[in-house]
Amino acid sequence: MSTKKSGAISAEALREWLVGAVSGSAGLDPDEIGVDRPITEFGLGSVQLVALAANLSDRLGRPVDPTLAYDHPTIASIARALSSGAPAAPPSGPAGRGPGRAAGQAARPGSGTGSTAVAEPDEVAIISMACHFPGGADDPDALWRLLAGGEDAVSEVPEGRWDTEELLDPDPEAVGKAYTLRGGYLTGIDRFDAAFFGISAREAAAMDPQQRLLLRTCWEALERAGIVPEELNGSATGVYVGLYESGYADAARLDLLDGHVATGSAASVASGRLAYTLGLEGPAVTIDTACSSSLVALHLAAAALRNGECDLALAGGATVMVSPRGHVEFSRLRGLSPSGRCRPFADDADGVVWAEGCGLVVLKRLRDARRDGDRVLAVVKGSAVNQDGRSQGLTAPSGPAQERVVRSALAAARLRPDELDYVEAHGTGTTLGDPIEGRALAHVFGPHRPADRPLAVGSLKSNIGHAQAAAGIGGVIKTVLSLQHELLPASLHAETPTRHVDWAGGGLDVCGRQRDWPGGGGGGAAGGRPPPRPRASATRSGTARKKASGSAAASAMRSHRTRETGTGTAPKEPWLRCATPGVSRNSPAPPGNTAGALIGPRR
Repeated sequence: MSTKKSGAISAEALREWLVGAVSGSAGLDPDEIGVDRPITEFGLGSVQLVALAANLSDRLGRPVDPTLAYDHPTIASIARALSSGAPAAPPSGPAGRGPGRAAGQAARPGSGTGSTAVAEPDEVAIISMACHFPGGADDPDALWRLLAGGEDAVSEVPEGRWDTEELLDPDPEAVGKAYTLRGGYLTGIDRFDAAFFGISAREAAAMDPQQRLLLRTCWEALERAGIVPEELNGSATGVYVGLYESGYADAARLDLLDGHVATGSAASVASGRLAYTLGLEGPAVTIDTACSSSLVALHLAAAALRNGECDLALAGGATVMVSPRGHVEFSRLRGLSPSGRCRPFADDADGVVWAEGCGLVVLKRLRDARRDGDRVLAVVKGSAVNQDGRSQGLTAPSGPAQERVVRSALAAARLRPDELDYVEAHGTGTTLGDPIEGRALAHVFGPHRPADRPLAVGSLKSNIGHAQAAAGIGGVIKTVLSLQHELLPASLHAETPTRHVDWAGGGLDVCGRQRDWPGGGGGGAAGGRPPPRPRASATRSGTARKKASGSAAASAMRSHRTRETGTGTAPKEPWLRCATPGVSRNSPAPPGNTAGALIGPRR
């Protein structure tokens, strides 16, 4: 019997027909087909989607665009489009997992079009943070406990990760070997609740653990902001992620290349996967500028918010060491710490310690955050990015370039050097990079620094090692926590600062012991006591011994307080169900505002 039928057809009838067609093609029971889920989630590929459009054309008795399902990805959205005539542009409301906004309904945070230009530069608020770092620092509170306790989370390789007996060799010239494998490691990188995110077991197996970790951390960050992630579907929310290619699935046999490996292992897909999963329609950008990647991501996200390209943004980065190649290659360069301790700015520093981790922050224009009652954790006043240019060599750090990026960040933030209290430095524990960075900071901050108020300098790497693409955002999260608690944690293992920097003459002081934030009094921000004077800090992202590309970034932040009490939205505790065993293939398994901080150049 012919299915061809001319004339109008209701959306309900179309949905019923489409459910039958999709279930038949996918070999599933019709009850298993959700009309608000993307059709590809049921196993249909491009060939089947084109065939579906052709069958729809026969059913309706009029042409149907073969790319229909790409503009309208769900059964419900296809039915709406076709019942009202030929499909045109996608509907303005969300087409996927969440309800759209009716005309006249108030916009939720992050749900604007992103097309409204911002008339003048606007400060950007950090309204939430989430992280996974070594030492069990699986949320900001746990990271603060690690920092406040002066813990060193560097360890041996987790059991089962690599064949350590085969890899270890004390001879730095041994080919294919490493003289140390100590690092800052995450545990459970093979654990992932794929079904929670609507991902099949097969696709999850092909996904780089970095992508899995970003999905978890993204969800946690949004919930901590008091945002229901599904309600961002269709919103002008941007995603900016710093990420390296990890090498995951590089050695997959040709017969295992099933289409999921390409998307699962490509760094370029990481930001897009977050956007796709949540239905986010702002910019989605993956950045690889070596160690500065996640701080460059923060810089670009803040710029996009100021420019009106998005109304909400996620920014950060992730690194998971699925292979020991970083240890092996840096052993050839003799760049790894033989002692297995990261000693930023110490006189006995002996090399870098590799680490992994993930951090994301949720950003919004400050005026929008105040309007929406968000709890503002800190304010990004300004940031900058630059490159060394033709320096001493492709992999050699440049002091003048580091000075320039810090000065640019201060200028963007409209802060004087003497207004800052703290710099979260790149500080990798290398004998070349740290002195160059220290002297660059001294040239910027030393000339007008009061002798009785030196600028404190520290590095998260002393606690967890160098988290690579996540290093910059880790420094940001540490700095925000320090601003909130009005305490500067100790930067470990620098009992004797390097002799190659004039610390006193440069107005600098390595933060070798925990201390109150200058002028703050300590004890944390929870008591509601306004600080005696503004607090400011900075974060810098630079290089290890090998700078890789010479791209550097710096960001200046301040704390945020209002006269009102009881305003703002307390963050929800994460309820994420992402702890079921995964299926890794290759991994072994205004007034009252106070000034903030500088996160120094990451290169």
